[in-house]
Amino acid sequence: VLTARCNQYWILPVTKSQEEGVSFSTDRNLGKMGEQPIFSTRAHVFQIDPNTKKNWVPTSKHAVTVSYFYDSTRNVYRIISLDGSKAIINSTISPNMTFTKTSQKFGQWADSRANTVYGLGFSSEHHLTKFAEKFQEFKEAARLAKEKSQEKMELTSTPSQESAGGDLQSPLTPESINGTDDERTTPEVTQNSEPRAETTQNALPYTHSSAINKHWEAELATLKGNNAKLTAALLESTANVKQWKQQLAAYQEEAERLHKRVSELECVSSQANAVQTHKTELNQTIQELESTLKKKEEEIERLKEEIEHAKELQDQRDSLSQKLQEVETHNKDLEGQLTDLEQRLEKSQSEQEAFRNNLKTLLEILDGKIFELTELRDSLAKLLKCS
Repeated sequence: VLTARCNQYWILPVTKSQEEGVSFSTDRNLGKMGEQPIFSTRAHVFQIDPNTKKNWVPTSKHAVTVSYFYDSTRNVYRIISLDGSKAIINSTISPNMTFTKTSQKFGQWADSRANTVYGLGFSSEHHLTKFAEKFQEFKEAARLAKEKSQEKMELTSTPSQESAGGDLQSPLTPESINGTDDERTTPEVTQNSEPRAETTQNALPYTHSSAINKHWEAELATLKGNNAKLTAALLESTANVKQWKQQLAAYQEEAERLHKRVSELECVSSQANAVQTHKTELNQTIQELESTLKKKEEEIERLKEEIEHAKELQDQRDSLSQKLQEVETHNKDLEGQLTDLEQRLEKSQSEQEAFRNNLKTLLEILDGKIFELTELRDSLAKLLKCS
């Protein structure tokens, strides 16, 4: 856990139980404080068969709610799905994850931490596309958050290393306090090699050694002050750890209370969903009835138009009937006239036949007369020839 106090950063060890409490890895701690749902949808949940690694095993009997959660305290994104009080999906999104669409309504992703592959079956391609877009978006956000966290760790670790390096430049050793072997033997060598030197010249090495001792004494005092500061900071960090443990316990209690509240709200939400579903069905029924009523009204209007058209046709029929009667009367008159004409025609034909017979008789008589005249002419012509 990386903590900051008075612009000083300390890296403290985290136990396994504390890490589980922070990461919300247990079913009871799902949805702790700071972790909020940011996108939800409904789908059928599957997991890959751990034995065959090929077949899908359904983990929910029906479509359940699948939600993206964002933990603002740790800046991580997770996919969570509950079937009643059982968590069937609890997957933390990492930058190396990939969501794959295997069909128009099915997608999957592999979670190396859970050592499994999750599959989701959606009711439509639109829901699958929306879930995949959100997965890519939160995956990118997780990558950026990881990069920022690494940069922050590097920035916080650099000052500690520099401070430690500065302290190690002046180690507390006998040589640093009393000088090196060469420095300690220098006065003796000088005295042995120059026994007859003047008093001022013999006093110079001792003056130099005293200045060195004062310098290292000042360095020792500085190191003691730094050590006291580090000890006070360590004590303060220990007290902070105890305070954080208390806060963690309070957060866990608050999380349990919120989990109970979430369970209650889920029950209410399920009831509300049932009411909403019933309301949706009623709305659909009302819409269907309104559509049927509209069709009936249109049919009534059409029938009215047909009735008006039928009345017009009836008027036309009456008019045509009257005209037909007139035509029939006129036809009867014409038939009488036709009968009269036929009688006249028959009479005329009879007269014509009698006339023809008379003509034939006259023609026969005329032919006989002509023949007689011809014979007479021939006789006269013979007489003329003879005379």
